[in-house]
Amino acid sequence: MTTAPKIRFIPLPTDDIRRLQRGGPDAYGARPENAISDGQGIPCRHCLTRLPAGEPYLIVAHRPFSGLQPYAETGPLFLCARECEAADPGDSLPGMLTASHYIVRGYSADERIAYGTGGVVPTGQIRERAAEILSDPKIAFVDVRSSSNNCFLVRVARA
Repeated sequence: MTTAPKIRFIPLPTDDIRRLQRGGPDAYGARPENAISDGQGIPCRHCLTRLPAGEPYLIVAHRPFSGLQPYAETGPLFLCARECEAADPGDSLPGMLTASHYIVRGYSADERIAYGTGGVVPTGQIRERAAEILSDPKIAFVDVRSSSNNCFLVRVARA
């Protein structure tokens, strides 16, 4: 029996986020869109917190993969418009994950979906499910996505 590894939730890289916060192009070559939070579910993928009402934020197209290939999903995500600090990678469930369920899915080192790993998981079971998926040495990382919109939220890796 394989022991589940220790895990960490990883925010998007600061260099990539700073480029977007400073008006650089997103995954589609477009400038970030500006919006103001209504306080209802705007999770920043860098500081891993939800933005309060009145806080400016960016909407960008993002592809959390190194290249183009059939499994490299691209979708919208939100970022603080101000230059926020990256969350410390750790094993605590990010505070931005407030919905009841999320998609949790493993990927191989070549960034392909590992079939049989994906599913809709109750929020309170994300840590355990991610560790279980990562106990397979063929899995390089796990992504957590919205179960209602399929948006990328956060990556999970071995600690």
